[in-house]
Amino acid sequence: MCFIFCQKRKGKGRELSNLIEAVYKGHPHQEDWEVSHQLAGSQGQFPLTQNVTVVEGGTANLTCRVDQNDNTSLQWSNPAQQTLYFDDKKALRDNRIELVRASWHELSISVSDVSLSDEGQYTCSLFTMPVKTSKAFLTVLGVPEKPQITGFTSPVMEGERMQLTCKTSGSKPAADIRWFKNDKEVKDVKYLKEEDANRKTFTVSSTLDFLADRNDDGAVVSCRVDHESLNSTPQIAMQVLEIHYTPLVKIISSNSWPEEGQSIILTCESKGKPVPEPVLWTKDGGELPDPERMVVNGRVLSISFLNKTDNGTYRCEAKNPIGRNSTEYVLIVHDVFNTLLPTTVIPSLTTATVTTTVALTTSTTTSATAISTRDPNALAGQTGPDHALIGGIVAVVVFVTLCSIILLGRYLARHKGTYLTNEAKGAEDAPDADTAIINAEGSQVNAEEKKEYFI
Repeated sequence: MCFIFCQKRKGKGRELSNLIEAVYKGHPHQEDWEVSHQLAGSQGQFPLTQNVTVVEGGTANLTCRVDQNDNTSLQWSNPAQQTLYFDDKKALRDNRIELVRASWHELSISVSDVSLSDEGQYTCSLFTMPVKTSKAFLTVLGVPEKPQITGFTSPVMEGERMQLTCKTSGSKPAADIRWFKNDKEVKDVKYLKEEDANRKTFTVSSTLDFLADRNDDGAVVSCRVDHESLNSTPQIAMQVLEIHYTPLVKIISSNSWPEEGQSIILTCESKGKPVPEPVLWTKDGGELPDPERMVVNGRVLSISFLNKTDNGTYRCEAKNPIGRNSTEYVLIVHDVFNTLLPTTVIPSLTTATVTTTVALTTSTTTSATAISTRDPNALAGQTGPDHALIGGIVAVVVFVTLCSIILLGRYLARHKGTYLTNEAKGAEDAPDADTAIINAEGSQVNAEEKKEYFI
C-alpha cells in the first residue's frame, strides 16, 4: 500500500529523507532497512485508540495517542481503508471530517452528522518500521422513531375486548417497549421485532389486550420506548380511554334512625357514561303517595313529618342510552323515644320514708318535721336541685302521713267502742234504774283499776 511521504526528521540530511521515502515506496535495500530501523527507534512505540459509540446524527471523536514518539507520522483511515488525515493534512474530501488536534504524540479528528453507514472499524497507523496500527470500532446507534398507538376506537362499550398496538421503527439495536395504565406498568403484553430493509435497524411492536371496564374510563394508557440512544429520556405515546357503561346507583340517607315527626332526605347517587337522565322515585312499586310531604328535587327525595304510613321500600332508578339500573331503600319509622331525666338517689331520705310507714303518729310527725326543716344547703354539693325528685319525695311523705292519720283514727274508734261496751255490762241485768246505777257504781270502783293512755 502506498502512503503519503513521511514527515522528514528535522536536523537530518537529505539522504535520510530519501532513505525513508524509499522504504515506504517498497524499494528498500537490506542495508537501508537496518539503517532506517535504527534511526526510527521504534521498538518501544505503539499507537493507542479506543472504541467509540455515537448516536445517529451526532459527532464522533476519534483519538490516537503515542506515549513515546520520535517525530514519526500518524494517520487515520476509515473502514474502506481511505486515508482521512495524515498528521495535520486532510486526505479525504468530506466536509464532515475535521481535525481536532495534531502533534507527534496525538492525532484526533471528528466526524459530524454521523450516519449508520459510517459504522465500522477505523485504523490509526504509526509509520515506524514496520508500520504499527491500532483499531477503533465506531458504533452508530439508530434512534427509534416516536411510537404510535393504533387499534383504539372511541367510545368503547363496557365488556368489549380492546387491542392496542404500539409501534416504533429505526432503532439500532432493537428498542424495548413497555405499557402503562395510569402510571402502573402492565406486564402481560405481546412483543414483536422485525429487521428493516436496510438490514441495520429494527421495527418493534407490542400489543396490549384487555377487556374494557368502567374503572378504565378516563384512564391514560401509555406506550414507552426505551433505548440507549435516548439518553434516559424515553419516547412516550399516550391514549385516554373512553368507556361507556350503564349507571351505578346508590341511595344515601340523612337519618340513620328516623322517628315519628322527624324529616328524612334520601339522595340517589347515579354514575354512568353517558350521564344518566333524571332519576325516578317510587314507593312499594308505585308513585309516591303523599306529594305534599314527599318532595322530589332532582336526585333528592325529602319526606317531612314522618309517620308509620311512610314505612315501605323506596326505589331509585336511573338510565342512560346504554341501559338502566336501580336500587332500593327500606324506610322504618320508629316511635318517639322518651329520654328520662337523670335522678339522684338520697339514701337518708328513703330510709326516713320507710320508717314512717311503721311508726306511731308522734314519730311520723317528727320525721315529717325533720324532712321539712332539713338544711337547704344539705345538697349544695349537687350540681343543682332536682325538682322532680323533691316533688316525688314530698308526695310520698304526704301520702304516708295521710295513711297514718287514717289508721290512727280507725284504731281510736275501735278502742272507744270496746270501752263503752265494758262500762254497760253492769246495767244489762238490772230490773230497774236504781239497781242499774248501783251496779254501775260498782263497776266504776273496778274501773279505777283501769287506766287509759292516749298516745
